[in-house]
Amino acid sequence: MGEEGTAGTVHLLCLAASSGVPLFCRSSRGGAPARQQLPFSVIGSLNGVHMFGQNLEVQLSSARTEDTTVVWKSFHDSITLIVLSSEEGTSELRLERLLQVVFGAMVLLVGLEELTNIRNVERLKKELRASYRLIDSFLGDSELIGDLTQCVDCVVPPEGSLLQEALSGFAEAAGTAFGSLVVSGRVVAATESWWRLGTPEAVLLPWLVGSLPPQAARDYPVYLPHGSPTVPHRLLTLTLLPGLELCLLCGPRPPLSQLDPQLLDRWWQPVLDPLRACVPLGPRALPAGFPLHMDILGLLLLHLELKRCLFTVEPSGDQEPSPEQRRRLLRSFYTLVTATHFPPGQRQSAPFAHDRTMSLRHLGRTGRGIHPDGEGQGAPSLRLQTPLGTDSICRELLYVMSHFILAGGRYLLLSRHSDSTDEETEAQLISSREPAHTGSLVPTATRSTVLLKLQALPTVFAPHPGGGGIPQSPD
Repeated sequence: MGEEGTAGTVHLLCLAASSGVPLFCRSSRGGAPARQQLPFSVIGSLNGVHMFGQNLEVQLSSARTEDTTVVWKSFHDSITLIVLSSEEGTSELRLERLLQVVFGAMVLLVGLEELTNIRNVERLKKELRASYRLIDSFLGDSELIGDLTQCVDCVVPPEGSLLQEALSGFAEAAGTAFGSLVVSGRVVAATESWWRLGTPEAVLLPWLVGSLPPQAARDYPVYLPHGSPTVPHRLLTLTLLPGLELCLLCGPRPPLSQLDPQLLDRWWQPVLDPLRACVPLGPRALPAGFPLHMDILGLLLLHLELKRCLFTVEPSGDQEPSPEQRRRLLRSFYTLVTATHFPPGQRQSAPFAHDRTMSLRHLGRTGRGIHPDGEGQGAPSLRLQTPLGTDSICRELLYVMSHFILAGGRYLLLSRHSDSTDEETEAQLISSREPAHTGSLVPTATRSTVLLKLQALPTVFAPHPGGGGIPQSPD
């Protein structure tokens, strides 16, 4: 991850909860994997203070020093994960979600039974090596954001309906209901059953494919942390074009040899041009010619019901600031809003259920919070005008806040009105004429308005029939 600083260090520790024996230690510095290891005395002290609290029936979850944030989390009373981060501005929310996704990755590749019933520590250490590449990608400076939002990273293909039809037909011919197209760890198209995969496997499977070295074909054993944590399944991948992979989740059948070139040519040769158009979508996520304002440098779009997201910081080519800086800012903004205004257990409340207009003011350190129908004094405002009855105001606000757009030297906040359509969103452009205060996301600003027409996203964000969940076996 490593988004809040370029020189900070992140250490991830995994220990057996009962014995305190270290299982692995992974580190990153400046967003890149590092060989630096913590001394055993430090590891023992961190685990010891956590166990001391547990013996006194006190749950130690986090601590903060002058330059380091530490978060502890135990899973199934068997595995303890500890993360230390010295990156500037690191939030506890980000580190908590990091530990959740790391444990999900361990279950994905090793299985829950091996982690909860440890018979041989040395054997478990060897088995966990298979997860190092995936875990290191979470610690690094990734172009994805599903680890933080807990939503599937997606792209918008230019001819999604053709690819969807070919994917459904191929999956049926191969004898499985679970199939997807993945480019650089992002889902291009998927079958209905694939979309019904639960969290976290829906996020982890594309991320795993994107983290592996290129191969023409794979037959990879995986567990489903939510749907099948103890019974392994097979993840079959076939490279259609460089960077674009076809993924199938199945049981003992079909064998990889059954997916012969004739079957591939039958379904994918007719859509070769649409497939080629998907390859550049890795970093950009949006097709060429998508109508966005020229000043937009980053976009995060979340669909909370479908658990899908679109994240890009390269919608209009190379500009300043760098894509790495834009990713850090956009991720920091999402973390700030989520941790400050939507803490766990309060996201379903509706404190202003009868108000029709809401404004979110001043997201800087002063943190004035949410105020009904209030314009900020020189501060950015996020106005929501929609009938609020049965819907939760917090859910609605988070939905709109996630449509945050970062512009160069400016902050573009989207506002949805009750009389607008799904394809049209009004954006309030906050133009910075003075430098932002140190440590604040909010510059002194004057306002102008831009009307941003977003085309519908039918392939990625259209609801699928059948609801959520996953069958017990994808055979």
